[in-house]
Amino acid sequence: MSTSRNAYALPMHQQVSEMLIREIAAGRMIEGEKLPPERDMAAGLGIAVGTLRKALGDLERKGLLSRIQGSGNYVRSQPDVASVYSMFRLELMEGGGLPTARVLSVDRLAKPMDLPVFGSSGEAHRIRRLRSLGGKPAALEEIWLDGSRAETVAIEELSDSLYLYYRKALGIWILRAEDRVGVGQVPGWALPEFGLVPGAAAGFIERTGWMQDGASAEFSRTWFDHGVARYVARLR
Repeated sequence: MSTSRNAYALPMHQQVSEMLIREIAAGRMIEGEKLPPERDMAAGLGIAVGTLRKALGDLERKGLLSRIQGSGNYVRSQPDVASVYSMFRLELMEGGGLPTARVLSVDRLAKPMDLPVFGSSGEAHRIRRLRSLGGKPAALEEIWLDGSRAETVAIEELSDSLYLYYRKALGIWILRAEDRVGVGQVPGWALPEFGLVPGAAAGFIERTGWMQDGASAEFSRTWFDHGVARYVARLR
């Protein structure tokens, strides 16, 4: 579990809840499956029993868990469950994996000519991150947030969920996105721990995101290690 802490980070119980939501969505935890005893499950996750119970309570409220007195906790599968990571489409090859992120840099720059048109400003905040799934380095992200949406973006305020930061700090809700998935070359700023060297072929995602008022707010590029992760979109 991530131990990073700032005003916009997910509390530990919500990290656990989000991890379990992704495991259920990926089919790694199936309908009717009985969870281990709470003390055993908490010990396996390295968290307190009270933290686990708060996470399980969240799952119960979302209809993903049946808690039967004297019997145990049982998985329920539900489509379209509200999740912090509902728009995050990368999963481990075996499915699931809690997303975490290491911010590499944040810079306010003039928008490069190779970016598509988005937002109203000639500048944008460029955020570069190394994204991991279940602790495994899986993707490099370069997110461009339109400069009209924030004067500054402080690196120490960013957390694993950028969209959560947008909502809490900037009042921005990304309600719609278009992803274009293909193959790209790993950028020159890739870290050694990413697993693929600069110039190597990688899975590639270009995303444009639109806010609650219908205006475009961001554009992002993601390079992912196809030996670690895959892009998954589930249709209900």
